[in-house]
Amino acid sequence: MTKAIKIGISFLIFFTFGGPIMAQTDAWFYLRARDTLFEPTFKIIKDEIRYTGSDSILNDVLSKHKISVFKKTYRNANRENLKKTFFVIAENESLMNDLLLNASHLFKFGELILEEDKKIFEPNDYGLTSTIGENIGAQVNLDYYDFLGVPKAWYYTTGSKDIIVGISDGAVDTTDIEFKGKTKVFKRSGYAKGHGMSVAETAAGRGDNGYGIPGICYDCSIYTTSYSNFPTLKDLVELSNAGAKVINCSWGTKNYYETAQQAIYEMLDNGTVIVSTSTNVTFLKSKGKFFYYPAAYDKVIGISSGMHRYESYKENILDTPHNNGTLYYARNVRWYVGANAGFIDNDTTQTPSLLYKRSIKNLNSEIDILGPAIGVFRYSEFYEHNKIDLSTGQTSGVVPLITGTIGLMFSLYPCLPADEVESILKITSTNLDHIEVNKPFIGLYGSGMLHTGRAVEMVYKLYAEKETAYIQNQQFSRWDFKITSLSKEIRIRNQKFTENATLELTAKNRIVIGNNTVLRPGRLGSISLKIDPALEKQCDLVLRDPSIEE
Repeated sequence: MTKAIKIGISFLIFFTFGGPIMAQTDAWFYLRARDTLFEPTFKIIKDEIRYTGSDSILNDVLSKHKISVFKKTYRNANRENLKKTFFVIAENESLMNDLLLNASHLFKFGELILEEDKKIFEPNDYGLTSTIGENIGAQVNLDYYDFLGVPKAWYYTTGSKDIIVGISDGAVDTTDIEFKGKTKVFKRSGYAKGHGMSVAETAAGRGDNGYGIPGICYDCSIYTTSYSNFPTLKDLVELSNAGAKVINCSWGTKNYYETAQQAIYEMLDNGTVIVSTSTNVTFLKSKGKFFYYPAAYDKVIGISSGMHRYESYKENILDTPHNNGTLYYARNVRWYVGANAGFIDNDTTQTPSLLYKRSIKNLNSEIDILGPAIGVFRYSEFYEHNKIDLSTGQTSGVVPLITGTIGLMFSLYPCLPADEVESILKITSTNLDHIEVNKPFIGLYGSGMLHTGRAVEMVYKLYAEKETAYIQNQQFSRWDFKITSLSKEIRIRNQKFTENATLELTAKNRIVIGNNTVLRPGRLGSISLKIDPALEKQCDLVLRDPSIEE
């Protein structure tokens, strides 16, 4: 039996096409060189750069154009083209066409960057995929930040010292350059092989300081504590009472405690969101039946891992000895929920047909969202030995990606209701159900893959009065969603809420139902769409650049 849709005030249904017209600006584009050895040299003259190399043809082309940036980047490059890709900013796009036509001995491909995709910000320690950043920190491939749209989130906010990120893991050195002046220790923890240092760096390590990498919420403050007292979670409660808006728990226990569940409710009432891993046990062992806490408690955002790097499985086919022969498999293929994927009859000309369960981290029905796990920078080795150390798939490094994202959400709108954070994360995540190899695990990996950029942008659009917010491109058959919108309007399109899903949407102005929207809850679900003109901001948006609203 389908429940009726409850609507506070009647609203119109609109179907629209097209998009906004953007003002003309400098052209941004990627160029792909023919050779990895190509390294053009430039000098800076006032607000532009001039070519100083010996290629006369290239000099003739570049001398006709005003150029402000011309640099190598790992951004937008697959493995084959990692050292062939350049990011360019020029006065207009004619430079790209000129280079492809008249310097074709050097360049073979170009791609313009859309106006909407220029809405990014990068600090000076962004890493090898930097474009508008300086890349003077650790030389790390931060493609997982790109994948999550972190520079898109930073366009709106890089965090706030008034927003406190809690770290309930190993010890954090408060004298270290990444944490000095922004970190307070509540309860000392063991060093745990630098576990706390790595987690804290990803969540909220200092950014734009020319060292290490920027944490997701790099201008946020940090409170640290230990990981213990599982029955009461009193260490977490202490951070919550002290003002932490989100607490990172890259640990778990099999033991359920009702007292701990009540502590979770108490902390959410305080305005604190808890994020926790479902641990590193493999799906081969857990079979979707192992639950770890606090991840599996109600109102905790439980996480596991998914893959992010290779857009095509063909980019990363590996092999291993097997039964007196060779077994081929694809690794770290974008959108897969397991690290390694196999082929029917070992035939690599066919799309992978299955995920190896031993390469899948713990999945279960209490997982809420996934994040990248392979290749995530672990700060501890850099801190101790100035070495680059990358994760091979541990979920402890995934948790702070979500934790930092939540820190940014609160930084942008400090009055964001804590009980709406999970809804925004899920609504803006990427659904993975259509990926063939994922289908045996549907219902066990949450809403899909985190997207930091869309989550933070949705907060902006929900509370910026001249904007339009969107609920789109997902399908939910469970969970309770609560969203408040003060924007000009909120649009629902290409979206499904069915079966046991509930949606409580309250808007100040207008709700618009668009194409391919299904609002059809079952007996245990419900839809409530309300217009409340009396809704008012509880505080102002805090933007990195206030001119964004102009």
